Amino acid sequence: MTESLPADGATTDLPTTSDALRGAVEAAFPATIADLTRLVKIPSVSWAAFDAAHVEASAEAVAELVRGLGVFDLVEIRRAAIGDEADAPMGKPAVVARRAARNGRPTVLLYAHHDVQPPGDDTDWESTPFEPTLRGDRLYGRGAADDKAGVMAHIGAIRAITEVLGADFDLGIALFIEGEEESGSLSFANFLRENRDVLEADAIVVADSGNWDLETPSLTVALRGAVAFRLRVSTLAHASHSGMFGGAVPDAMLAAIQLLATLHDADGSVAVEGLTSADLETPAYDEAQLRAETGLLDGVTPIGTGTILSRIWAQPSITITGIDAPTVANASNTLVPSVAVRLSARVAPGQTDVDALAAIRSHLEQHVPFGAKLEFDAFELGQPFLVDTSGWAVAESNAAMEEAWGKAPVEIGVGGSIPFIAELVAEFPSAQILVTGVEDPDSRAHSPNESLHLGVFQRALLAEALFLARLDARSEDS
Repeated sequence: MTESLPADGATTDLPTTSDALRGAVEAAFPATIADLTRLVKIPSVSWAAFDAAHVEASAEAVAELVRGLGVFDLVEIRRAAIGDEADAPMGKPAVVARRAARNGRPTVLLYAHHDVQPPGDDTDWESTPFEPTLRGDRLYGRGAADDKAGVMAHIGAIRAITEVLGADFDLGIALFIEGEEESGSLSFANFLRENRDVLEADAIVVADSGNWDLETPSLTVALRGAVAFRLRVSTLAHASHSGMFGGAVPDAMLAAIQLLATLHDADGSVAVEGLTSADLETPAYDEAQLRAETGLLDGVTPIGTGTILSRIWAQPSITITGIDAPTVANASNTLVPSVAVRLSARVAPGQTDVDALAAIRSHLEQHVPFGAKLEFDAFELGQPFLVDTSGWAVAESNAAMEEAWGKAPVEIGVGGSIPFIAELVAEFPSAQILVTGVEDPDSRAHSPNESLHLGVFQRALLAEALFLARLDARSEDS
């Protein structure tokens, strides 16, 4: 770029570069979508029950795309161990890349993940989950939005700035495309420690969130944490005849139902002492919008108290996401001796995951009916997170979003969790964190008929390209 930085370090408008980037993104967009569809066709589910070869194939495909950019000094597929034991299993493959910053420019780390959720029942999909299908303005397929579009947003943005600035730009870029985010990022902390020299950066862009609507971008500034575990409720040493002993002997299903019912008040609010809420401002969002975005059935009321978005962004929630019990088809006239459930809780910003787990466990132990026996295992924890929005990276990102979208971004919270962000902060405490994304309220990530709105994707990609160009015109200490 030929324009110089003003004395205060702020970037200039760079209208010529911005117009050129817009044109480059638009011209390359069909090729970007073609690359995305090729990635979506790879069923890279990282859960243990699925074929790990698909995750490996996905990593290879991403690495090939990254190498094709021609701007990185290093591009490799790497893994880290899960845990610290000598015989610990290895995590799923991730793609890392790095180019060094020059002439005082900062380095930005771009994160996304190439693994996906299981598709679920194919009959719930209007098209085959791993056959990306375009209907109207949306591309449907598992991973089309979460998060292979995040991967392609990074690749497309780098392509655009390379097209406009040439491959010899000064900005330092590190790339981290994870392969196990959807299965808990179990090797994440080890991976960061072992690859610190490759991943260290002044700013980190996590492209794994969403936007306010189809026309308005968002910067995610609050994320709830997560606590999950398996709870087994037992009342009998073996199954017994329900006719002969029912009415005198408590079965495990009865005990589990009564116990789980104590987790919520009558209005659906969480009733666990010790779980806290955060004080966050929330934009306008009414019940009609909630119904439209969630498929809430007519006559079914929302739960909780306070503004709807405060319930999602700033209050705890508890959900029973699975239950192991006899199926209806296999039901017999017996008292069930043991029932297992999967409890998934979201933790409000400001409370630690460990404290939230302790509060939930204490509640269950204090409210167990009939002296039933409880067992806890398969724990998963993730810290909540609040973004510091005072830094230069947020200012540059907001300016780039407004230019790309024609609207200033809305700062949002997210009810879901990205637990590894706390680990990023722990490993790189001086780096500024930006949580962006390519999704919109109807993307249905993790659900059947997941989709990506192409207009949202193009604007998000352009915003990232503009952001990178602004950083390329910025000195590291400004």
